[in-house]
Amino acid sequence: MKRGKKYLDAAKSIDRAAQYDTEEAIALVKKSATAKFDETIECHIRTGCDGRHADQQVRGAVVLPHGTGKTVKVLVFAKGDKVDEALAAGADFVGGDELIPKIQNEGWFDFDVVVATPDMMGVVGRLGRVLGPKGLMPNPKAGTVTMDVTKAVNDIKAGKIEYRLDKTNIIHVPVGKASFTEEQLTDNFNALVDALNKAKPSALKGQYFKSVTLTSTMGPGVKLNVAKLSN
Repeated sequence: MKRGKKYLDAAKSIDRAAQYDTEEAIALVKKSATAKFDETIECHIRTGCDGRHADQQVRGAVVLPHGTGKTVKVLVFAKGDKVDEALAAGADFVGGDELIPKIQNEGWFDFDVVVATPDMMGVVGRLGRVLGPKGLMPNPKAGTVTMDVTKAVNDIKAGKIEYRLDKTNIIHVPVGKASFTEEQLTDNFNALVDALNKAKPSALKGQYFKSVTLTSTMGPGVKLNVAKLSN
């Protein structure tokens, strides 16, 4: 893959063999985000978990103190009083059965997160094949299957992100935008690491965080000192 001049210049300031402390890594990532748009700062965590075992799954959600910098559109599946509650909380779309053909047949995906009340999971389950692969299926562990739709919508709008192992046991999550201050990115990153440490599977033997890398959308990766992140 041919890299641009800006990427190569940014990469020169990063020692690929080094593992940086959080503050230094964030400063380097911010400095290397030189694209013409506000790049997302992402965190990639390679774990020692084996997601094929149920007792080594890592999945949950955390509210980043300063949000993600992205406006998130929320779809809520609800009925009765919960429809009004979801709309009052600021949900972008609320509905039930009538949304099934729109999503299934018309390919409507103008939303980023799906929340459902437990009594609507029978309806949402019919969309499993289309929502599942996109990572949009509501899940109790992530707080997106709940009767408290007000809290769910408020948390998501405030900057709640979901984390989970991918097929290679890596967690990929955004921690903010390049326009954020270093302090805001550090707060968000620390909140994520705290949540992941609390979610560490008790069945895991050996190292939890194998490697932790911060990167901007177009920039080079910066490795962090994992010994200082695990507890």
